[in-house]
Amino acid sequence: MPRLSRVSRLNKVPGIGVDRMGNAADAAHDPEILRLENLDTDIPPPAIAIEVTKNSIGADANNSYLPFLGQDVLRKAATDRVSRSSGNTYDWQSECIITAGGMSGILNCLLALIEPGDEVIVTDPTYAGIINRIRIAGGIPIFVPLIPSADGWRLNIQALEKAASSHTRIILISPGMPTGHILTKEEWEVVARVSIQTDAWLLYDAAMERILYDNRPLVHPASLPNMKERTITAGAASKELRMIGWRVGWIVGPKAIMNDIGLVSISNVVCQTGISMAGVAAGLNASDDGLQAALSTWEERRDILLHELRGLSAIPPHGGWSLLLDATPYGMTSTELTEKLFKEAKIATTPMVGWGEMAANYVRFVFSNEPKERLFGLGKKVRNALKI
Repeated sequence: MPRLSRVSRLNKVPGIGVDRMGNAADAAHDPEILRLENLDTDIPPPAIAIEVTKNSIGADANNSYLPFLGQDVLRKAATDRVSRSSGNTYDWQSECIITAGGMSGILNCLLALIEPGDEVIVTDPTYAGIINRIRIAGGIPIFVPLIPSADGWRLNIQALEKAASSHTRIILISPGMPTGHILTKEEWEVVARVSIQTDAWLLYDAAMERILYDNRPLVHPASLPNMKERTITAGAASKELRMIGWRVGWIVGPKAIMNDIGLVSISNVVCQTGISMAGVAAGLNASDDGLQAALSTWEERRDILLHELRGLSAIPPHGGWSLLLDATPYGMTSTELTEKLFKEAKIATTPMVGWGEMAANYVRFVFSNEPKERLFGLGKKVRNALKI
């Protein structure tokens, strides 16, 4: 038997916690448990996307490794989406590749952009899967804390400026995940300035860019002066189109770097899910992809959850599918609070251990998957568990 020793790249790569809580909730077989631990949603994908996917299953062209960079119809649709969001023009043939999900695309970008020891600036909290991918690619995550308040989160601008250095290779921003923080135009302008000053790439996780509440505007960083040539957009069908199981994403960015990202993509997952791509393209091209109706539902659930948690240490989210609650005012770690909520309140949540440095104090509540009727009374259950 080979000698067992863990490779060094995994030394600081924990799990993400969601799987453990999800498995525990599944194993309980208790329909009363509120499933607030995982980024799922009960709102279906666009009907046209489902129909086109069903029709794609029997097509021989979809049962192929080719084309390695994605089917033309989807590359065109994804490029059009990013062009509309950013106000820029991109060439689908040289500036877009399709990936096997958004996070696969982000890993491909990291592998194509950083040398071992390069620094990648991320916000704290941020998705543990992003942090883990930075480390697997040999990078060093540099955490810039978000500042919580009763009005929501804001970027710690001074901390961002201090974090930037000659070792900074990428600034990776993932709006909405997991905090619900949505950068204002002023915050984006600071990110852009720091990116330019350090000659860093800006890797923008756009999976939730249109999941915005309270009539907030969409600001795409590539729309800012001198940012198109250094912004790489990683999109996905999972959130806005609710097409989680299709496992399709896209990377749109400057031609100068796309060949390298494409090379990593081919060397990594090889190709995407053939039977998924036409359906995702149909969703992207739909005159009504159902997002506005979904936003109304998600925002209503967010408001109910905030009302239920009023007076507690919950931070209002401005976008995304989840909100965070600070466990420290109750004399517990986030893991302890998560276990208490599960055992005593039948609420499945996720501790943010591994989601940053400051993040470990927080518990995540996902509001995208439970109907509003099941959210009523959640506050009483939480307070009973906290004995307050």
